[in-house]
Amino acid sequence: MTTQAGTTVPDPRPVRRPAPWVHTRLRASPLAALLMAALAFVTVFLAAAFPRVADRGADAALQDFVRQNGVNQTSLQTTSKTQKDDKAVDLDRVQGQLAEAVGRQLTLTRQGWAYGARSVVDHGMGNPEYVRIAEKKTDPTLGLLYLDGLADRVTLTDGTWPTPAAVGDPLPIVISKKAAETIHIKLGDVIDNGEEGAGAKRTAVVAGLYRVNDVQDPFWQDLGCPDRACLRTDPRQEHWATTGFVDGGSLPAMAHWGTNAENFWRLPVDAASLHADRLDRTRGILASFMTGRDATALAGLTGRPDLHTSSGLPDLLRRADDRYRASLSLSTIGPAGVAGVATVVLFLAAALSTDRRTAEIRLLRARGGSLAGVARRLLGEGAVTVLPAAVLGTALALVLLPTPRWEYAVSAALAATLIALLAFPARAALLWARPRAAGGRRRLVGELTVLAVTAAAVAEVRRRGVGTGAGLDPLLVAAPLLLAVTGGLLLARIEPLLVGWLAALAGRGRGLVGFLGLARAARDTSGRRRPSALPLLALLIAVTTTGFGATVLTTVDQVRTRAARISTGGDISVSLPGYATLSESFTKAVGELPGARASTAAWVESKARIAGADRSYTEAHLVMVVDPNAYAEIARTLGVGEFDPAKLAAAPGGPDSPVPALVSRDLAERLAAGSSQVRTPNGNDLRLTVAETVVATPALPDPGKPFIVVPAGPAWERLPDTKRLNEWFAVGDVDPEQVRAALRDKNGGAQPTGVAKLVADGAEAVGKATHGLPAGYTVHSSRERAAELGDDPLQHAAGRLFWYAAAAGAGFALLAVLLTLFRAAPDRTALLARLRTMGLRPRQGLALIVTEALPQTLAAAVGGGLVALAAVGLLGGAFDISTLVGARVGEVITPVLVPVLLPTAGLALLVGLGVVLETLIAGRRQIATELRAGEQS
Repeated sequence: MTTQAGTTVPDPRPVRRPAPWVHTRLRASPLAALLMAALAFVTVFLAAAFPRVADRGADAALQDFVRQNGVNQTSLQTTSKTQKDDKAVDLDRVQGQLAEAVGRQLTLTRQGWAYGARSVVDHGMGNPEYVRIAEKKTDPTLGLLYLDGLADRVTLTDGTWPTPAAVGDPLPIVISKKAAETIHIKLGDVIDNGEEGAGAKRTAVVAGLYRVNDVQDPFWQDLGCPDRACLRTDPRQEHWATTGFVDGGSLPAMAHWGTNAENFWRLPVDAASLHADRLDRTRGILASFMTGRDATALAGLTGRPDLHTSSGLPDLLRRADDRYRASLSLSTIGPAGVAGVATVVLFLAAALSTDRRTAEIRLLRARGGSLAGVARRLLGEGAVTVLPAAVLGTALALVLLPTPRWEYAVSAALAATLIALLAFPARAALLWARPRAAGGRRRLVGELTVLAVTAAAVAEVRRRGVGTGAGLDPLLVAAPLLLAVTGGLLLARIEPLLVGWLAALAGRGRGLVGFLGLARAARDTSGRRRPSALPLLALLIAVTTTGFGATVLTTVDQVRTRAARISTGGDISVSLPGYATLSESFTKAVGELPGARASTAAWVESKARIAGADRSYTEAHLVMVVDPNAYAEIARTLGVGEFDPAKLAAAPGGPDSPVPALVSRDLAERLAAGSSQVRTPNGNDLRLTVAETVVATPALPDPGKPFIVVPAGPAWERLPDTKRLNEWFAVGDVDPEQVRAALRDKNGGAQPTGVAKLVADGAEAVGKATHGLPAGYTVHSSRERAAELGDDPLQHAAGRLFWYAAAAGAGFALLAVLLTLFRAAPDRTALLARLRTMGLRPRQGLALIVTEALPQTLAAAVGGGLVALAAVGLLGGAFDISTLVGARVGEVITPVLVPVLLPTAGLALLVGLGVVLETLIAGRRQIATELRAGEQS
C-alpha cells in the first residue's frame, strides 16, 4: 500500500506460500504412503535378514563340526626339548607368553588347556611280580609326565605327592590306583625300568596313588594313560601300559630317565570364535604360527629356538569349508527365488500407484512440469516413505541376527531399497514416453531373448554335470529362476487365450457370474486382451522355487534313509565280536518280533582266502547265510545285490561237492573257469561254484575287497566246525530296544577270553559299552543311523533357510495377487455396483471376484508345478547332495510329484483364501461407497 506522500505501508494480510509437494502428497493419501513404507520395511528387512540367517547357520555348522573332533585337533600343540635347568616355573612363564601372543590373533579357551613335560621314550617295568599278558609275556611299560594343575583334577587316595629328584636318583611318581590294581603295583614299589648303560639302573619310586575325578574331561586327551592301565594291542607285543606323574622340580631327572623329554603346551582354540566367512584369515594365522613369521617370533619371545607348533585345525577348517561350499548353491536357490518374487511385487506396487495417479501426473506435465522436475518430485516423495522404513528394516535385521559379517546384508538391503525407491518414478516415466507401434514385436524379441538365455544356461549346467563344490555357482542358482521366468512369460501368452475360450464357453450358458469373471480375467485393467505378466511371474517363481526346494529336501531324506539302511545291512542288524556266537534262541526270538518281515542270521569271516584255477590265493570276505530266501528279500528291499534265492539251493553232498555261491564282480572272472575253493582261517577248504555275480551284498555295505556268499546249511554239512553265527539282519519296522533286550537275555554266546577279554574290559572302562551290552555286541538300527546322519547343523541350516524362503515367497506371491486385485478394484467395484442395482446378490459378487482371480492362481500353480518338475529333471543331476545327506552318495535329484504337489496346492489355497478375505473385508465397503456416490452433492 502507498500513501499520498509516497511512503509505503506494509500489507497486513499474510503472504500465502505454496505448500511443500511431499507434505501435501503424504497428507492427501496417508494410507497409501503407510502401506508403501510397510512394504519397503518388510522387503528390506528380509533382504538383510537372509544373508544373516545363512551366515549364522554356516557358523553354527562350522563350530559344531570343529567341536566334534575333540580338543587335540582344535588346539595349537607347541613343543620344545626339555633343558637341563628347566623347572615348572619356566613352563609357566612360557605358557603365559604363548597364551598372550596367540590370544592376540585367536580366541583361546581354557577348557582342555594343558601344559607340562613328558618323557620321549616309555620303559618297561621289569619287576617280576607285575602282570604280563599270558600269550606274550611282554613287560608292562611306564611313561612319565609332568602336568601343571594335576592336583586339581585327581584325588590322592594313598601315599603322598611326589617330590623333586636329582638326576640319577629314583624318580618319585604317582600313578592311577586302577592301573596299580591291574598291574599289581604297590605303594612304595621301586620300579625297575632297565639299565641306562654302564650298569646303572633306571628306577622310579611309587610315592602315591590317585583317582581321576572326571575321566571324560577334555584335559586328559592325548596325555597317555592317566586313569587306568591301557592295553597296547600291537600283534607282536601286546602289553599293559600306564603313565606316572612327577614333580615339577624333576624335569631334568625325567629327561635323563626317559633318554630325552619334551615340554609341551596345548592351547585350545575356542570353536565359538570361528566364523565361516573368516576361514581363510584363520588358516593364514595358523600357518604363520606353525611355519611362518609368528613361529619365528614365538621362538624369540620364549628364548627357545627349537620351539615348534603344530595343529590339526587347518585340516579341519579345510574340510568344513569344503562341506559348506558343497551346500552353498542349493541353499541359495530359495533366497534367490524370494528376491525375484519381491522384485515383481515392488514393480506391481509401482504399477498400482501409477494407475491411481495417472491423471495427476499427466496434469503436472500439461501445466509445464519438466520430466526431470516431475521425476524429482516423485523420487522425493518416495524417499520420505521408503528410506526411513529401509533404514529401520536394515537395523532391525542387524540387531536381531548378530553375525560379524555385515557387508552382504547391507548390500542386499541397499539393492532392495533402490528398487523400492526407483520403481514408481521409472514406471511413471513410461506415461510420458513416446508410444511405439512395434511394442508387440519388442515384447516378442525380449521373450525370445529370455528363452535363449535360459536354454543356454540349462545346456551349460547339464554339460558340466555334478558340481565340484567349489562354492557358490551363480549359473546353478540362476538356472531354476530362469526356467521360472521363461515359464511365466510363456504362461502369460497362453493363459489369456485359454481363459478367453473358457469365457466364451461360459457365455453360452445361463449364468452371468462365470462369464463376467472369466472375461475380466482374460483382460487387464484397461480392457485389453493381454493381462499383465507380473502377477503370473510372481506366482510362478514362488511355486517353482518352493517345489524345487521341497523336492531337494524330500530326495535328501529318502537318500539318507536308503544310505542308513545300506550301512546297517537292513532296517536292523546285530553284530558280535569274533569270539562270540549268536544262539538259536536269540535268532528265533528276534525273528518273531513285531514288524520283522524277513530276517536271517549269518557268519561273516573277513580273513577267508579264495584259491583260483591257477592255485593263487586272494583274501576275501566269506558270508554264510542261514536263510537264503530271507537274505534275498533283504537284498531286494535294500536294492543291493539282488539275486534269485533258488540259485543258492544246493543238493546234499560230501565234503568234495561244490556249494553254489554269489561272488563279487572282481572275483567272477577268476572263478568262471570252474569250481574253486575258499579256505577258512582254521585251514578248512570249501569247494565253490559260481551261481551268480553281484556288485554288493547287504552283509557287507563297504567290503573293500572281494566277497563270497554261500548258504550256511550246505557249507556246514561239509565243514561242521564252521557252524557259528556272528551277524543277524532283518527288514521291517523293528524296535531296536527289543532286539537289545533279546540280545541281553538270550545271546547265549561265549564270553571273551585272553586278549579279547582285555580289549573288552578296556573298552568298557572308557564308557564304550552301551545299552548294557558287552563290548563288541552291537545292535545297528537304520532309524538311529538316519537320525545320526541327519544330526548336522549344516543340514538343519539349509532346511531352515529353505522353509523361511518358502514362507516369504508365499507371502509375496499372495501380495502380488492382492495388488492385482487392488489395481482392478475401481473398475470392478463400479461394475459390481451397477450389477447390484440390477439384482446381483452379495454372494454372487463374491463369486465373481473369486472367478476373476482363480484362473490366474490356478494357471500359476499348475504351471509352476510343471516348471518345478522340469527344473528338477533338467538340473537335478548337477547338484551333489552328499553334504545334505551326511554320507557320500551317488544319487541325483529326480522329479517326484508329491513334494511339488503339496506346496503348490498349499500356495494356491493360501492365495484363494486371501482373495476371499480381501473381498469380504474391503469389497462390501467399496460397493457401498460406489452406490452412495452423489448423495453428498
